[in-house]
Amino acid sequence: MEMDDELSNFILVWISAVASLCYCYAVCKLSRSNGPRRLLCFLPVICLFLGLPLRLTSITLCGLSSFFLAWLANFKLLLLAFGKGPLSADPPLTLTQFLSVACLPIKLQASQPQGHYELAREKKGLKSPLNYTVKCLLLASFVPLYEKEWVHPMLVKLMYTIHMYVVLEVWLAVVGAAARALAGVRLEPQFDEPYLSTSLQDFWGRRWNLMVTSVLHPAVYVPIRSICASWIGRKWASLPAAFCTFLVSGLMHELIFYHIGRRDPTWVVTCFFLLHGASVVADIGLKKAVRWRLPAVISRPLTVGYVAATGMWLFIPSLLECDAVPKAQRETVALIESVRGFWSVMRVASSTIASALKN
Repeated sequence: MEMDDELSNFILVWISAVASLCYCYAVCKLSRSNGPRRLLCFLPVICLFLGLPLRLTSITLCGLSSFFLAWLANFKLLLLAFGKGPLSADPPLTLTQFLSVACLPIKLQASQPQGHYELAREKKGLKSPLNYTVKCLLLASFVPLYEKEWVHPMLVKLMYTIHMYVVLEVWLAVVGAAARALAGVRLEPQFDEPYLSTSLQDFWGRRWNLMVTSVLHPAVYVPIRSICASWIGRKWASLPAAFCTFLVSGLMHELIFYHIGRRDPTWVVTCFFLLHGASVVADIGLKKAVRWRLPAVISRPLTVGYVAATGMWLFIPSLLECDAVPKAQRETVALIESVRGFWSVMRVASSTIASALKN
């Protein structure tokens, strides 16, 4: 019954979201002017999207809705208010395209890559089914180990870290593939093998959760870099811009964790992103000052090890405080029961049809 109520709330949340985005689309059609006036029209929707995930309690549905609506959609609407971002396209987007791009991690098929990394990413697109299958099998091997007393707590946290990465990648790939099939849009690749990163800048900028990067870059990084360039010069303006981008990312993660756990923020997740912001600033500054680079065979394990260690120290404990594990376990059991029930119904129906055909 709880799952039925949750699904009903989920449907209501997204009906509200779609209706609100239709209103935003109409505002753009009726008024071509960008600026504070359009932002004022969007503010009720932005506030609504901040609260809609609170109607949900499951970690999967609430977490994804919070990410898609409270973060992605809101930032894209803020950019659209000033004539920027993926929603401000030329030629203008159709309503279906607008709705898809506004709240999902996708981009239009007509979009053209602008550089080397975007071109390489474009060629990759969705990974092969074998890639996702192997990662899901890896997760399945973790499940019986979570409750074993002899498994060291740090190893459990490492498994949770890998678990989080795989679940995010698979879920976002499923959403992107469905959107591509239904609306003629293609997936904005979310992950590009982050375990191959050669630096923190490479990890956060080119390999991890790339849709967030593509939204934060025009919404936070570019404006702050422009402001700071007049004070400290364009060469070093990227440093405070990068740090502020990580600060905003940390605050948005705090919001998502609040939606999931309904607990007052501890700001530990923000500290995680501030630490990485400072580390990326040091990384960028060192690259500007010294042209020499570590070989990939050394920089890759150092980068991945640093991310994993700091994640297990600051990020994963904050996620666990949201009761993520028991919620995920309950949802997994409910999903299995739903699949079993559906399979039973289909089996009975097929048997009934077969008997009717024989008679």
